[in-house]
Amino acid sequence: QVQLVESGGGLVQAGGSLRLSCVASGRTFSNYVMGWFRQAPGKEREFVAAITRFGGTRYADSVKGQITISRDSAKNTVYLQMNSLKPEDTAVYYCAAEYSYSSVIHTSKGSYTLWGQGTQVTVSS
Repeated sequence: QVQLVESGGGLVQAGGSLRLSCVASGRTFSNYVMGWFRQAPGKEREFVAAITRFGGTRYADSVKGQITISRDSAKNTVYLQMNSLKPEDTAVYYCAAEYSYSSVIHTSKGSYTLWGQGTQVTVSS
């Protein structure tokens, strides 16, 4: 079983950058597709980005060119680099994992069985 712990959230001004980290405990990190979701107040949790064990990535259209996902298997860590942040990026960001050997990336939150506790990102205007 893998447990996920996010960090790196905080308060940043519009136009700034943040890098979120998600450390996965357990020895089977490489067997998971790792994803990031976010949930703004009063809104549904939405897909942001995900990365396969092969390094394949998928992004929500709304964040393409602004956000980069990466993973370091040696550190059991997945990162979310966020640049040019806007107030509408304000949300709780969740790390998620889907047990999969496939190169297919799902965007539905129902496909992900493991979740972190979330980290708050607040972008001020």
